[in-house]
Amino acid sequence: MKKLLFVLTSHDELGNTGEKTGFWIEEFASPYYLLQDKGFTIDVASPKGGQVPVDPKSASADFMTPATERYNNDAATQEVLSKTLKLADINQDGYDAVFYPGGHGPLWDLAEDKDSIALIEKFYQNNKPVAAVCHAPAVFKHTKAADGSPLVKGKQVTGFTNSEEDAVQLTDVVPFLVENMLKENGGVYSKAEDWSPYAITDGLLITGQNPASSELVAEKLLEVLN
Repeated sequence: MKKLLFVLTSHDELGNTGEKTGFWIEEFASPYYLLQDKGFTIDVASPKGGQVPVDPKSASADFMTPATERYNNDAATQEVLSKTLKLADINQDGYDAVFYPGGHGPLWDLAEDKDSIALIEKFYQNNKPVAAVCHAPAVFKHTKAADGSPLVKGKQVTGFTNSEEDAVQLTDVVPFLVENMLKENGGVYSKAEDWSPYAITDGLLITGQNPASSELVAEKLLEVLN
């Protein structure tokens, strides 16, 4: 039986706006349930461990999907998210892949988190897939390949677009733009129409553009693992 690690943000402040952020429910629930239903064992970790913050907007009826409805009625999974493992205690041994759901939170904590950076590099060095969707490709800001170059350099990648960030009016709030960062790190960035499902695999790296791409990223991860 294959075992996966999901890593969620512990960050709950949307810059200096006074608004709350965290992980985006759909981006966790869609891949989590797809992979769990395929028989995968899944552990969930975060920088601080314990209860992870949910982006309150992602719980609204506007963003309801079958997966988010299932999550809302799933006390067992919500219990898991109240007791996430601490990232510093995690070793890549025993896991077959790592998945990073988005939400704006990762821009502040996971992008800069030394444990997350080291973990991604270890997964990659050990020939294990690393998947990230929407804002979660922010985790590649400081990750390096074995030769010291940015991990995404020369790799086909995607992530939340500048125009999507502009559409949610957070361009001046976020610490950096995912699209710009991936390009600056040498990633071969591509995208689909805003809010359309789009995901791309390049070797061990699997990235998705936006919330609608979450399940597609999980499907591509399955293809790599199989």
